[in-house]
Amino acid sequence: MKVHERIDGRLRAFIEAQPMFFVATAPTGPGGHVNVSPKGMGGTFAVLGEHRVAYLDYHGSGAETTAHLSENGRITLMFCAFQGPPNIVRLHGRGRAVPVTEPEFPELLRLFGAAPDTHGVRSVIDVAVDRVSDSCGYAVPLMSYEGDRDLLLRSHGRRTDADLAEYRRVKNGHSIDGRPVFAEAAATDG
Repeated sequence: MKVHERIDGRLRAFIEAQPMFFVATAPTGPGGHVNVSPKGMGGTFAVLGEHRVAYLDYHGSGAETTAHLSENGRITLMFCAFQGPPNIVRLHGRGRAVPVTEPEFPELLRLFGAAPDTHGVRSVIDVAVDRVSDSCGYAVPLMSYEGDRDLLLRSHGRRTDADLAEYRRVKNGHSIDGRPVFAEAAATDG
């Protein structure tokens, strides 16, 4: 394993070329569940600087990352080479979720340029990277990339903004460990 001072040209090119990555977070303390989520879709990840990255967080079945980030900010992103020379890059840092309801959200969304359809994005996950490392990846299998799935975008395309707010309130209101996630859900708890 090699630790790097920053996300430089070679590492940046590798990261930006990967069609998917994994996000890991955990709650504070010994209780609760560690979460690992696969992420993908072209244009939804951005290197914003030598020590800053972000990705678009679409509505989904869980909201563990947002719950954990609001509690302690710890996050690791991992990129694996499934084609070409073996390599694994890990970005460790402190993240924050900026929900669609926050005034800063539109400004962050613009940093993605020509991202795919952004209807259905519930937040931007903004990460201050404090450790960059890569390792061999010799055991990572070779796999072919056939393309992005469009099911998530089609599903969100059928929902209005009000439907998505209700989805966040009902289905993403709490983590699997019962931690409150989005403000609109927390507002109805009391």
